[in-house]
Amino acid sequence: MTAEKDWIKDLIIYQIYPRSFCDSNGDGIGDLPGILEKLEHLEELGVNALWLSPVYRSPNDDNGYDISGYQEIMEEFGTMEDWNHLRDACHQKGIRLIMDLVVNHSSDEHPWFEESRSSKGNPKSEYYIWRDPVNGKAPNNWASVFGGSAWEYVPQRDQYYFHYFSKKQPDLNWASPQLREEIFSMIEWWVDKGVDGFRIDAISYLDKPQDFPDSSLPPLPDGYAFPDCLAGRPGTHAYIQEMNRRIYAPCNVLTVGEVSAPTTDELSNYVNTNREEFDMAIPFVPPMVEIDTWSPEKLKNDIWESYQALKESGWWARFFSNHDKPRQVSLYGDDSQYWEVSAKFLAMFLHSLPGTPFIYQGEEIGMTNLKLSSIKDYNDPDTQNRYRQLILSGLSPEAALARAQLESRDNARTPMQWDSSANGGFTTGQPWLKVNPNTVKINVAAQRQDPHSVYQCYRKLIALRKGCSALSRGALSFLETGKATLIALSRSTETETLLAFHNFSQEHQEIPTALLEHAGEILLSSYDRVGGYCGPTLRPYESVIFRGKDGTGTQHN
Repeated sequence: MTAEKDWIKDLIIYQIYPRSFCDSNGDGIGDLPGILEKLEHLEELGVNALWLSPVYRSPNDDNGYDISGYQEIMEEFGTMEDWNHLRDACHQKGIRLIMDLVVNHSSDEHPWFEESRSSKGNPKSEYYIWRDPVNGKAPNNWASVFGGSAWEYVPQRDQYYFHYFSKKQPDLNWASPQLREEIFSMIEWWVDKGVDGFRIDAISYLDKPQDFPDSSLPPLPDGYAFPDCLAGRPGTHAYIQEMNRRIYAPCNVLTVGEVSAPTTDELSNYVNTNREEFDMAIPFVPPMVEIDTWSPEKLKNDIWESYQALKESGWWARFFSNHDKPRQVSLYGDDSQYWEVSAKFLAMFLHSLPGTPFIYQGEEIGMTNLKLSSIKDYNDPDTQNRYRQLILSGLSPEAALARAQLESRDNARTPMQWDSSANGGFTTGQPWLKVNPNTVKINVAAQRQDPHSVYQCYRKLIALRKGCSALSRGALSFLETGKATLIALSRSTETETLLAFHNFSQEHQEIPTALLEHAGEILLSSYDRVGGYCGPTLRPYESVIFRGKDGTGTQHN
């Protein structure tokens, strides 16, 4: 990250999923005027950047991540004039506007694809990836993320097109120079309109192996296998570097890549400053993998490894929630007995780490997962496919539904809970996705009036980060506690040190006396409702942040 982009380190980014944020016209679907109506919520919270999930024209096969018009606004969300009003209002409030950019694929209803599909001789024929049948069948055994083959046959061309996601999301052919110029022109158009940055979706798959070999990975229950040679190829990095040289660097805009990077080395390839690709990256981990592999010890080790890799030349996106993950308090905390303290605890842990914190809508009030009673109630195509695969693998419908309920991306997409009314204040109509019934207890209106709410904890954390150089710029050290579920850390600059202790369990755990010797003033506790920290024992899901007496501490190895 260059000195000119140092402003990125001071961002606190709030992600809005427009379809579920606020409906202004009663059609049951969130929209741009609804976001504008609630912009004061972001201002009061203290965030200074807004990441807007896709609002482009789209037939909504994948809720806007299938774009049919890159320089148009989805009719359900409003108009370009509405977008202009939102941009202006954000900038007047000191909030930077970050757009979601989807350029690995488009909708099959995009004019480019309609032309490409029409004939092999069309000027846009090579904008997408076409291959001849092999022995009368698909070119290889690759699986689509949303189920079935990654290839779809088109009689007009007597060829198959490649789609790593839905068949209505054909992959763009980045090997075409003409296609790349179209994309660069479109990005520049948005920058000229005042966009401050981009979160770039599914960016690890731009370059494809031209021979499309069969996958050697074990097949899924439906017989297809995910490709073992697709993510992070050298050509993909070259395309990202070209985008950066052409647009991102000269225009001084923020870039956040959503990447497939299972190792720290692979993550570093996207965000190491010397490589000139992204400012930071969001590694995508399938919910089923995270649920099965997550632990406090693994989390701590992963954080430390990435910190060591990038502390001299890179930066971190810090998040527990987004539109692709279950709700964080349900995944990492306890959404029943310890709901409030664990929601605060997760916030305090995340915001005590180096990097840019991301807040996903509803996280700031502790919204939870919602178990829908039937697979038919789920909108998410990934959830539908997961359920099918589980049934094919031999699970009963009841067991398959239980697993899908736990993993579903719809957990994060239930409408925002503004108040205790029937639809949570989200809409006066019929919501596109069911509202969580716990909106009666968990909502913005109630928590704004409660000085000890999850919402007020987030406000205090954001204010603390803005006023504390140790949190925004300080070095990280993990301190040895002797317990995997008790994580202690320090953040230090030459003039300031903060100490934080986090109990990742439902058990009481005692902070070692030697560590408490360096603790000064208590700045924040997840148990503030009952008087705050009263140590040395931490209660279940208790976090406490101290101002340090000095900068000493033992690093974690």
